[in-house]
Amino acid sequence: MEATATKLKLEIVTPFGSVFSDEVDEVVAAGSEGEFGVLPNHIPFLTTLKVGMLIYKKGSETGYFFVNWGYAEVGPDKVLILADSAEKSDHIDVQRALEAKKRAEERLKQAEKFDQARVTAALERAITRIQVAEKK
Repeated sequence: MEATATKLKLEIVTPFGSVFSDEVDEVVAAGSEGEFGVLPNHIPFLTTLKVGMLIYKKGSETGYFFVNWGYAEVGPDKVLILADSAEKSDHIDVQRALEAKKRAEERLKQAEKFDQARVTAALERAITRIQVAEKK
């Protein structure tokens, strides 16, 4: 008889260290090929992550993180997120994100002065941070 996992160990790590580590029931993340969900006993896979929201459920609690690019390694009983940066929804500086959004929008109007790809990425990060912060 094969043992089956009833929980997932979710670990979120950035270059600055561990951001989150806990046993959870479910994880949903923004993969580069689309959003994916993980429950215990999921088939193992590795994928890249884009800027987006990571959601976890633990009992009746739902938690939200802003994730800025990275990788997800999924196993039957563990989800490891290696991200450039990650912020829990209640730690996001909304005012700073709103200012970054405004700056990016203004720079998009001045196409000849700024690198459009960088400005578009900055705008995407700011908007996503604001959306995640609203999930507190």
